[in-house]
Amino acid sequence: MAEQPRIFLSSPHLSGEELPFIQEAFDTNWVSPLGPNVNGLEADLSTYTGSNHAAALSSGTAAIHLGLILLGVKRGDEVLCSTFTFSASANPIVYQGAAPVFVDSEAETWNLDPEALETAIKDRIARGKTPKALVLVHLYGMPAKLTDILEICERYGVAVLEDAAEALGSTYHGKALGTFGELGVLSFNGNKIITTSGGGALLSDNQAHIDKARFLATQARDPAPHYQHSHIGYNYRMSNIAAGIGRGQMRVLDERVTSRRANFARYERFFASVAGLTPGPSEPDGFVSNRWLSTVLVNEAKAGLSREDIRLHLQAQNIESRPLWKPMHLQPVFKDAPYYGDKTSERLFKNGLCLPSGSNLTEGEWERLEGTLRNMLPRPEQA
Repeated sequence: MAEQPRIFLSSPHLSGEELPFIQEAFDTNWVSPLGPNVNGLEADLSTYTGSNHAAALSSGTAAIHLGLILLGVKRGDEVLCSTFTFSASANPIVYQGAAPVFVDSEAETWNLDPEALETAIKDRIARGKTPKALVLVHLYGMPAKLTDILEICERYGVAVLEDAAEALGSTYHGKALGTFGELGVLSFNGNKIITTSGGGALLSDNQAHIDKARFLATQARDPAPHYQHSHIGYNYRMSNIAAGIGRGQMRVLDERVTSRRANFARYERFFASVAGLTPGPSEPDGFVSNRWLSTVLVNEAKAGLSREDIRLHLQAQNIESRPLWKPMHLQPVFKDAPYYGDKTSERLFKNGLCLPSGSNLTEGEWERLEGTLRNMLPRPEQA
C-alpha cells in the first residue's frame, strides 16, 4: 500500500499575495539585500505591532544576537533566559561570550516563572554579578506574565529582550507581544505563523537601537567611498526577495491567527471527552495567544498511554508531531549553566506533545488526523 501524504506539524502557507511584490523585485532587478520591499516590510511590522521602529533581518537568531549587542552584553556577563524554549533563544548569549542563567516555567502559561526569576536575580547578585539582561520567551505564542516580570526586571536593573519569535499576532491586554521589552524579536522561519522563507526582525521604540542594528547587520560599513570598518559587523540583513514574501504574508496575518486559534479550539472539542489529555496552556484574562502550535498534555495514569505512544502512533501514519521543547538546562551543551526552578518545564517536556497546527490543514487532513487519534485513544467516541 502506498504511503499516505505527510501531514506536517506547521508548514508554510502562501496566499498568492506575495507574488506581486516578488515580481516587482525581479522586474526591477532588486533582488539583493535592502530595497523597497525591505523598507515596506519594516513599515508593515511597525504598523501592525505598534512598535515605532523595525529592522528586517536574516533570522530571529540574528535579531536576538544584535539585541544582546545593543543591550551591551559582553564577555563575562550573565544573561537570564527562559529555559523552556528553542536553543536559538540561548545560543546568541554564548556568541557574545556571556553565560546563560536559565529560569524555569510556571504551570499556567508555561512561560518564565516570576518567582523563580526573582530568586535567580537575588542569588546572582549575592554571588557578585547582576544579570545584564533577560531573554524572555513567549512560548508557542502564549504571552508570559509580563506585568510581574517587567516589574521585577525594572526593580533590579535587568534589561528585557523579548523573544516573540513564536508570538506574532499575540497580545497582552491589547498590546502586541514584542513591544514590551527594550527590544523585541520576531521570526519568519518556514514553520512560523507567517514566513519570508527565512528571516526575522528586531523591534524597538528606540530609533538609535534600530539604526545601529541596521548598521551592524550590513557589515558595519562606515560612510566612506571605499570599504572602511570601525566596528565588527554581521551579514544579517534580509533580502529584498524575502521581504517581498513577507509583505504578502502580512496581508493575511490576521487570517492566519484566526485559523491557528480555530485549530486549538477544534483540539479542545476533540479531547473534551478523553480522559487524561488536556490541550493547553489556557489563556488567562487579557492574554491572547496566536496558538502558533497546538499542544496537549498527556496524563499517562489517566489516559493509559504516554506522550511518546501518541507520537509514534501518529508517525506510523505519516503524521508529524513532536515533544514540547526540551529545556535548555537539560541540553548537553548547557549542562553546566546555572538553573533556577522547580522542574515544571521538565514535567511539561515529559508529558507534552505538539500536534499538527498549520493554517493550511484541509478538512480531509483533519478527518485523517482525528481518525488516527480516535483509533488509539482510550474512549473512542469523541465530541
